[in-house]
Amino acid sequence: MKKIHNFSAGPAMLPKEVLMEAKNNFCNWEKNGFSIMEISHRSHFFLKVVEEIEINIRELLNIPNNYQVLFCPGGARGQFSAIPMNLLNKNDKADYIDSGYWSHLAAIESSKYCYSNIIDVKKKEEKRSILSMKNWGISDNSVYIHYCPNETISGIAIYEQPNFYGKTIICDFSSFIFSKVIDIKKYSLIYASSQKNIGPAGMTIVIIIDDLIKKAQKITPSILNYKILLKNRSMFNTPVTFSWYLSGLVFKWIKKRGGVKNIELLNQKKAKYLYSVIDSSNIYINDIHPKNRSITNVVFKLQGINLEKKFLIESEKEGFLFLKNHYIEGGIRASIYNSMSVKSVKSLAEFMVFFEKRYG
Repeated sequence: MKKIHNFSAGPAMLPKEVLMEAKNNFCNWEKNGFSIMEISHRSHFFLKVVEEIEINIRELLNIPNNYQVLFCPGGARGQFSAIPMNLLNKNDKADYIDSGYWSHLAAIESSKYCYSNIIDVKKKEEKRSILSMKNWGISDNSVYIHYCPNETISGIAIYEQPNFYGKTIICDFSSFIFSKVIDIKKYSLIYASSQKNIGPAGMTIVIIIDDLIKKAQKITPSILNYKILLKNRSMFNTPVTFSWYLSGLVFKWIKKRGGVKNIELLNQKKAKYLYSVIDSSNIYINDIHPKNRSITNVVFKLQGINLEKKFLIESEKEGFLFLKNHYIEGGIRASIYNSMSVKSVKSLAEFMVFFEKRYG
């Protein structure tokens, strides 16, 4: 069987070591005679797994003691609603930074529960980029600022660190969490869906400072109420136990690889392979300013739609799968999350060079 390189944007590939460990324990978890996914989430067996998961998350992200870790249902889209319902009243204002597809959807959803001040920070010049934070035009009376540091579809990232005096900062880290070092203290709440750098789809991690866990709006469903989730150890309902378990194995895998700091160095190395080929090419086009290029979602187009179609056909024959980008952006997208090896990315870069020599 030929080597397969899985560049899916999400659900994304998982580390092979994690999949093999889960496979070996699937029917007889830790020789207990049962599968981890067929026991009660309230059993001492599973509660031990949950305890270890939180310990590892806190260690990997260096989470201060005055922050809580919640495991929430509904994916990141669920948090688009949960955040304003938990933190705001109907007439409160929040600044929503629009840097792309997902941040725009978060703003639109939040407008059902508060006044959303949508601020477009996209610069559309020869090279697409993001305005500096000092030019974002933040409202004086907004309760919080919400933004997404990595837009997976457009491949645009925000690396500038927030420094808004006296403001509550909310951040969607779905595609960046565990891929780069984060200073949690700069944020009041961060959230991330699981299907990119955490584990299988099915849950969202919310890391929230204690001060924000207060009385939610009356309309807030109990399943999205942070205070209720915290009181019930994120088990107000039966959680997606298998996703929790596999995510726990991923956290152990990250620790074995030297933690987030080392993972970030590897991710930068992977991205550099692809951007180097693009920048030296006559057929590959990336129109994003280097300061805002994503290290996890490398997007590019080719000179002409026919050449692009040929690239997708030829790359798939060579085992490079799921490279077609979202329909609203078009082109090619190589999603190189933590589980993607340097070797696979280097192989794609070599294929790109070969393809240009043959068809360019």
